[in-house]
Amino acid sequence: MRTAAVVPAAGRGERLGPGGPKALRLLAGEPLLVHAVRALGSVVDLVVVAAPPAPGAAEEVDALLRPVVGPARLVVVAGGGTRQESVRLALAVLPAEVTGVLVHDAARPLAPAGLARSVLAALDGGADAVIPALPVTDTVKLVDAAERVVQTVDRSVLRAVQTPQGFRRDVLAQAHGAPGADRLEATDDAGLVERLGLPVLVVPGSEEAFKVTRPLDLALAEAVLAARAGRS
Repeated sequence: MRTAAVVPAAGRGERLGPGGPKALRLLAGEPLLVHAVRALGSVVDLVVVAAPPAPGAAEEVDALLRPVVGPARLVVVAGGGTRQESVRLALAVLPAEVTGVLVHDAARPLAPAGLARSVLAALDGGADAVIPALPVTDTVKLVDAAERVVQTVDRSVLRAVQTPQGFRRDVLAQAHGAPGADRLEATDDAGLVERLGLPVLVVPGSEEAFKVTRPLDLALAEAVLAARAGRS
C-alpha cells in the first residue's frame, strides 16, 4: 500500500492568542507543523501540507519542511478557507499510486509515529476508515438551550477522537465529493465517511496526541517534550 499524509495547516488558531497561523506557532523553538510532519515523514511515502492561503505562505512552508522530510517526499499547496476545503485541495494533488491516506491535524504536534503506524496497519488489514480515540474520563452532561441538564450521558460508550485518521483513498475522495459535503461543518473526516454509511474502525489513541488549542496546551506540550528528552 502506497501511503500519503495530508496535513491541513491553514487555520488561524485564535484561541491560542495573538500571532500567526497556529501551525507555525513555536513549540520548543520549532513550529508545531515541523513536529507533526517529522513524525509522519517517518511512516508514510509522501506528505502533503495545505498551507495558509496568504500570498507566499506555501513557499515559506515548503522551505521550512524540505529539510524535515526531503523535497521528493513533500508537496505543499495553498489551503482553503475551511479545514474541509484544505483537505480537498490536498487530495487533488495526490499521485495516482497512493491508496492509503492519513489526515492529521498540525495542531496535534506530538502524536507519536507509532500511532500513525497502528492506523495504517488497520487500513492494511482491510478497514475503509480508521480513527484513534481515547475513552472519555470526565462525566458528560447533555444540556438544553437554557443550559439546564437534560441527562447524564453514559461515558462508557463515548470516545474522544484524535488524528491521524486513516482512509482508503477512494473512500475519502468519495466522502469529500458527496453531495452537500462542502456545506457541512464536519469536525473530522471520519464524520464525512459516516454519512456514506461505511463503518469507521476505532483503534487505541495516545495521551500524547492531544490538540494544542490554548496557551496551557503549549505548556503541556513543552513538558511532554522535556519528558521525552529525559527518557532518551
